[in-house]
Amino acid sequence: MFSIIQAAGWPIWPLIAASILALALVIERFLSLKTARIAPPRLLDEALAVSRTAVPMPEVVRQLEQNSALGEVLASGFRALNADPRCSEADLRAAMEQTGRAVAHRLERYLNALATIASAAPLMGLLGTVIGMIEIFGSQSPAGGATGGNPAQLAHGISIALYNTAFGLIVAIPALIFWRYFRGRVDGYLLTMEIAAERFARHLQNLRR
Repeated sequence: MFSIIQAAGWPIWPLIAASILALALVIERFLSLKTARIAPPRLLDEALAVSRTAVPMPEVVRQLEQNSALGEVLASGFRALNADPRCSEADLRAAMEQTGRAVAHRLERYLNALATIASAAPLMGLLGTVIGMIEIFGSQSPAGGATGGNPAQLAHGISIALYNTAFGLIVAIPALIFWRYFRGRVDGYLLTMEIAAERFARHLQNLRR
């Protein structure tokens, strides 16, 4: 592997850095976007159960908020009622929507960076290819009045061109696949939380009456 990196020349080092960063982002998103940390399946039913007759105590609301991202959205509804039991439906929904936007921003964190790597890696590979081609053409220029070029320099230029092109695609393709996967996963979570928040807002309105 080290011999390949040496043969590819200095243009491959930005690609290696991009690949390490992409791997770190993929691992971080896998750990952060677990269902248990975002939208546990039975959390909404449990929140409805504990508030069947009245808004729960602040300790229960705090536990709900710390449970998951969906818990934060639901807890914001409880907090709005605790702060103002007569708050309007619009104010209640606005409080939950504000928390939902903050949660959505957190779920989408680093996805733009992963998409940037997927877009930039082929261009960095293309840069290495262009540099290799420049070396190839340079090796074909006559030196000292002699015809022909330097075979060693020609081979080095070809290796730079091919290795950088290949490595750019090797970095870009998985990054694009994981970006699309995480993008779909986040969209699914956001839809789940939106549906749960709508149902919970109607429940809180009935509770307030």
